[in-house]
Amino acid sequence: MKHSIIIPTLNEEEKISHLLEFLTKNALSDSEIIVVDGGSKDKTIALVKRFENVNLIETKKASRAYQLNEGAKKATGELLYFIHADVLPPQTFEADIEIALQKEYEFGCYRFVFDKNAIMLKFNAWWTRFDFMFCRGGDQTLFVTKDVFNQLNGFDEHYIIMEDFDFILRARKKFKFRIIPKNVVVSARKYKLNSYFKVNMVNLYSYWSFMLGKSPEKIRDNYKTWLKFD
Repeated sequence: MKHSIIIPTLNEEEKISHLLEFLTKNALSDSEIIVVDGGSKDKTIALVKRFENVNLIETKKASRAYQLNEGAKKATGELLYFIHADVLPPQTFEADIEIALQKEYEFGCYRFVFDKNAIMLKFNAWWTRFDFMFCRGGDQTLFVTKDVFNQLNGFDEHYIIMEDFDFILRARKKFKFRIIPKNVVVSARKYKLNSYFKVNMVNLYSYWSFMLGKSPEKIRDNYKTWLKFD
């Protein structure tokens, strides 16, 4: 089964080269890598263009759901693997996904660990092994067959934030979900710029606002107001 690896970017010059170097080294020879940029103002696009075997889609709309859908439209693989620019999967990621598919799982994710060795971050990461909805999220990456993705009409672009939670909730109603028992490595940059307590409180607020049907615009605005980003 051919894999399409899809990466949404927006001003990711600090992280994108490292991920693309990793993927071009470790991905299967017939896998395709697609970067969907949402209008970066830094060197992201120039850095991506250095990789000859990486397909770049440039859009002017900085919305992760939209960017992921655009990548999926261009993807030629039967398996879609969505990954953020500041995440590194295991070297065995494509074999791991194939094993999950052979066991008839149709979509899923990984556990994660942070790239910073702090006890409270280890505590956060520990929870990702459990099948609780609050413990999910795009940082864990997401694999899904293209057939399932199309049946669900992709990501709901109404969700300018929490699009990953919405997709997983909808998918779980009909399809078999797998948490691969290995770790992706996630950047702790959000915690470095803000306090551990503050990030957790904002995440908790965002999750429950989503579950209670609050406006994605309001969730996004509060998220950006309360947290600092690099």
